[in-house]
Amino acid sequence: MFEEIMGLPAHPLLVHFAVVFVPLLAVSAVAYALLPRLRAKIGWVAALLAIGGPLAALFAKLSGAELEKRLIAKNYGADILAKVNDHQAYGDLTFWFSLALGVGTLLLVLLTNGLTTGRATAKGLPTWLTWVLGAAVIVLAGVTGVYVFLTGDSGADAVWTGV
Repeated sequence: MFEEIMGLPAHPLLVHFAVVFVPLLAVSAVAYALLPRLRAKIGWVAALLAIGGPLAALFAKLSGAELEKRLIAKNYGADILAKVNDHQAYGDLTFWFSLALGVGTLLLVLLTNGLTTGRATAKGLPTWLTWVLGAAVIVLAGVTGVYVFLTGDSGADAVWTGV
């Protein structure tokens, strides 16, 4: 499923979903955490991206593993495979950080009832919990953004260096 799309390697095609949806998740999560007045308006967007962003990163990761198998089968050199391994390591971390960001964002949306009012409605939970979760989401968004960049940069380096 993740090897080819219409005869082309799937990874260069699927990676674009991750390049778009993971940064959009990061931006929406930060906006949701920092702008309580907008929560009712952007809660659905943040929740959908909290699911879509990590899924896009997972698809990019799985299709990248298939592309690596193809490169090994075609006897690509050790230098390019080393670059692919670096790229894959960044991609793995991007997936895990985007997943953590997605879970944190969903929790924040659910705790603040951001799908309807944007106000904290979970009874019995201290108000500081929303602030701590919001701060964690902001940090995760920053780290995820860095790893999206590092993954893309290492992938571009693997493809375009020496061309």
